[in-house]
Amino acid sequence: MAAHNYTEASIRSLDWREHIRLRPGMYIGKLGDGSTYDDGIYVLLKEIIDNSIDEYVMGHGKRIDLRVTDHRVEVRDYGRGIPLGKVVDCVSRINTGGKYDSQSFQKSVGLNGVGAKAVNALSSHFQVQAFRSGQTTAATFQQGVLGQQTSIQSTQEPDGTRVVFEPDASIFNNFCFIPQFIEEQIWNYAFLNAGLSITFNGQKYVSKNGLLDLLERKTEAETLRYPIIHLRGEDIEVALTHNHQYGEEYYSFVNGQFTTQGGTHLAAFKEAVVKTMRDFYKKDFEASDIRASIVGTIAIRVQEPIFESQTKTKLGSQQIGPSGPTTRTFVNDFIKKELDDYLHQHPDTADALLKRILQSERERKEIAGIKKLANERAKKASLHNKKLRDCRVHYDSGHADRDDSMIFITEGNSASGSITKSRDVQTQAVFSLRGKPLNCFGYTKKVVYENEEFNLLQHALNIEDGLEGLRYRKVVIATDADVDGMHIRLLLLTYFLQFFPDLVRTGHVYLLETPLFRVRNKKTTIYCYSESEKKDATVQLGPQPEVTRFKGLGEISADEFQQFIGKDIRLEPVALQKDTHVQQLLAFYMGKNSQDRQHFIIDNLCAEKDAVIVP
Repeated sequence: MAAHNYTEASIRSLDWREHIRLRPGMYIGKLGDGSTYDDGIYVLLKEIIDNSIDEYVMGHGKRIDLRVTDHRVEVRDYGRGIPLGKVVDCVSRINTGGKYDSQSFQKSVGLNGVGAKAVNALSSHFQVQAFRSGQTTAATFQQGVLGQQTSIQSTQEPDGTRVVFEPDASIFNNFCFIPQFIEEQIWNYAFLNAGLSITFNGQKYVSKNGLLDLLERKTEAETLRYPIIHLRGEDIEVALTHNHQYGEEYYSFVNGQFTTQGGTHLAAFKEAVVKTMRDFYKKDFEASDIRASIVGTIAIRVQEPIFESQTKTKLGSQQIGPSGPTTRTFVNDFIKKELDDYLHQHPDTADALLKRILQSERERKEIAGIKKLANERAKKASLHNKKLRDCRVHYDSGHADRDDSMIFITEGNSASGSITKSRDVQTQAVFSLRGKPLNCFGYTKKVVYENEEFNLLQHALNIEDGLEGLRYRKVVIATDADVDGMHIRLLLLTYFLQFFPDLVRTGHVYLLETPLFRVRNKKTTIYCYSESEKKDATVQLGPQPEVTRFKGLGEISADEFQQFIGKDIRLEPVALQKDTHVQQLLAFYMGKNSQDRQHFIIDNLCAEKDAVIVP
């Protein structure tokens, strides 16, 4: 290979927009098409809304209007409005903004002057308009380049800022905003800013009780072991309860930012809850017994927060402020006093909480023996695990491609064989089921260790003790598009929702979409994912094309499969809606109420327009 001459000519200086567009991942994380909640297009939206939230936090503007279509976003707040002479600079000049002035913006999320500029640079259309004291001006950009700026004019509009943007399709391929993911973002903003009104596509979102409302929305009242404990202090708010589910569930926030990966504040919260309860009950309980089935949330506000990346998903700050206590001390001191006081003042809650802890302790001891044996079997099997065809890059590594790691869960040798031959061995693993897995609804976690297949699957994913060691970013259920395949999907989803609900809640579970039909003539082949696509393809290809119906994944050759699990892979995220109560959902669809399900199916049957109805 010829040596590359490393000279002065090799050194490049990029302007702000070139750097953002060349390295967007530094600013907004992974790109994606909007099919997962942490895709970059939602980070763009968040960056703009964060500015509006900061205005509210500083006491300016109690309302935000948001309109989102498939490809376009409009955000209008009623804060102070960008100073008219600085509108262009604030969205296009790096390291320029009002948040360097700690008097104007205290305890804000955005402090480095990058957010709005990143949105501007990564949008094919970006418009900002400021309204201040009866005057307004606006500027329009394309990919960060200023196109037009209006002169300052009179207006009747109230003060505030309006931003409209369309993510650049050349960067976000085939993107589309999913309303459910945006709704989750908006609810979090509402819960963290009690009294703020956000209107999203005509629907109003507002919270009066902050994190108490958040936990009420995230839990089922009938499954709670005791009423939600809600504690508020200066710059800190927490809420927690226990229910019947497996695992731990946390929602953590800093200055209104949803820190999906936690950080120093969440670690301190977990530690403080355990320590306080040990002291209150005067017994050295296992930490896992105290936190089993907990649902908790913490929100703090700090000056000049330090996040581990521009996307702000994990707090790294060791201190609350330049001269304040450590984050750990601040959270520990608050929990120690307030939670201890609460338990003394509410003896019924304290008794119910103690019973929950003792129940977790009994369950842990009951499965200790079988868990040890099962783990030994799994350890031996992992050396020669025929069910798992692993990949090289894992999600729990520091590899640059960790977000691309995925595992396909398939049924049968033929299906797993096709995927195994065509997969990318760098980032795609395959786990093969022997047949239909057990319907585990109603079972205790003991069944996970007693059932060899379930035990091997949890070890392949490395989720036995939580998601910290999750080995694959995407857990993809890949089954045939027939009745048996749909049944296997339900059984696997039941397994995850029953014993590892956090895996679903945090957006790691997907369904693989594969084509139902192949329509081709001598020149062109079209793969179709529905009857309507097949009809369009037959019209497009002319008279009498060859139509093949794929009945199972095993019928698709390895060469063809490469097209469906490569860069154009179609994945449907498994997302829980805001009103989804997991136990009720599982009880209805997977319980022993066959007649209720039968009546539901009959009552909700609908016929395709062109279908042939057999009497």
